[in-house]
Amino acid sequence: MTVDLDVTEPDKPNGISLGWRLRETAEVFTNKVLKARVDEIDVRGKPTQYAYIERAQAVVIVPVTRDGQIATVEQYRYPIDEWCIEIPAGGTHDTGDESLREVVRKELREEIGATSSVLTYVNFFYSGPSLSDEICHVFLAENVEVTEEPSTEATEEIRVKMMDAEDVLKLARSGKMKNGPCTLALLLCEPLLRERGYL
Repeated sequence: MTVDLDVTEPDKPNGISLGWRLRETAEVFTNKVLKARVDEIDVRGKPTQYAYIERAQAVVIVPVTRDGQIATVEQYRYPIDEWCIEIPAGGTHDTGDESLREVVRKELREEIGATSSVLTYVNFFYSGPSLSDEICHVFLAENVEVTEEPSTEATEEIRVKMMDAEDVLKLARSGKMKNGPCTLALLLCEPLLRERGYL
């Protein structure tokens, strides 16, 4: 599907300042999670294509219990056919007008069956800016209590494991945690984890 462009509201203002001109854009695939987009652009007068994925914003959560345990998840990831050590995370594509904090609470319930009485917004990052426009928001969830069975989605195969915060940080630093967004979220939360006595 080709989309008409409104030149009064440029799609990529920083690109325009560099001499990149968007001529046409097409959505080549769309589902409830993402849109694959192909842009026809001129880069300083030379025509080329740029393909990338548009995704809704996401949350990545570092969930800590009162005694300093972090709830990790071992999750099967179909594209790579591997089990990955991660922390809870999820997109906002199916959450309507819910705030990011409400999305965090939803993901904690669904992935690990837990609640949290203290949520702290830490920072955000781009998960893969050469391939996607996805923004990941990092939250530290404290006083986490597992109160029910997880309620996972059909494609979520998850095993929950409580670990000492120091051991989880070691996984992130050593490269044993292969999920980049989860690793970065943990490292961004490390100063707060130290300040609050979990490390």
